[in-house]
Amino acid sequence: MMKQNPTLKKIAERLSVSISTVSRALKDHPDISAETKKKINELAELLEYDPNPYAVNLRTHSSKEFAVVVPSLSNFFYHSFISAIEEHARSFGYSVIIYRSSNDPVIEQEILKSCRHKRVSGIFIAITSETKEMEPFLKLDVHGIPVIFFDKVPQYESCNKICVGDELAATIAAEEIIKKGITNVIGIFGNKNMSITKARLSKFNSVLASNHTDMDLKIAYANSSEESEIQTMSLLSEFEGRKFAVFCMSDEVLAGSMKAIQRKGLVIPDDLGVIAISDGMIPKLFYPEITYAETSGYNLGKLAFDRMMRCISGSSFAQTIIDESKLVVGGSI
Repeated sequence: MMKQNPTLKKIAERLSVSISTVSRALKDHPDISAETKKKINELAELLEYDPNPYAVNLRTHSSKEFAVVVPSLSNFFYHSFISAIEEHARSFGYSVIIYRSSNDPVIEQEILKSCRHKRVSGIFIAITSETKEMEPFLKLDVHGIPVIFFDKVPQYESCNKICVGDELAATIAAEEIIKKGITNVIGIFGNKNMSITKARLSKFNSVLASNHTDMDLKIAYANSSEESEIQTMSLLSEFEGRKFAVFCMSDEVLAGSMKAIQRKGLVIPDDLGVIAISDGMIPKLFYPEITYAETSGYNLGKLAFDRMMRCISGSSFAQTIIDESKLVVGGSI
């Protein structure tokens, strides 16, 4: 027979006290005598009583849990972000639930609904490339659940957004290419619908164009490392025999592009240069290490958590916070 979980009612019946007395004793309420508290706590421990978290959520309107929603878990940037959230959440007595939307807006909406029912304390989310409607996110605020958008954020202004310095990162990469005197460039970017892609592409283009009128720039888009490999492979022959560079706008793109470069048997930096925007792990997997404009998922997580706690404390205005980038020099360009 399945063992039944102990309840407040069972503890109250065993000790011939009211359920409210048991509840208050377990919360160390001053109205309950020390002797009664001792008896109730000893019995609760003996019976291995644990409060029903869902019942607690209903009473307190909060679960002491944060939700982190990401399109994919294969991205090291998101692992770094989640590590920062978990580390800081633990120190404040919160736990963290990780959700993967698979870059599907329908799944994303199901996750938001689940978070609302669980009464999570707050949500950190990198939206899908197809997310258009803001209404479901605004409704969460009505239910007292703050939402912090990070990395892949909506264009909607009146919300809390924690972003990497997309324009500065793209500028750093473009300026490094210019400094090396390279005028033939392949640029591999992410999903063209994302604000992050638009910001990086626009700035990268404008910086290169303002310094070289004879710049030969080939642009391609990739939604995954596999697509990046295919797109890079198709463009490598465009500059065969000429000095050129490949720019990768993210770690995911970089992983695919490097596979294509290796398949072609090209040697870095002799045959071509490579530069990326990265969290820092993927560039260190290659020799020579890849030069990159750093965008730290861990730093972004710290900023996002700080903003979340301010929202929980009562801050009601929307804020966009930028974590600026810096150049990390490898030997790839």
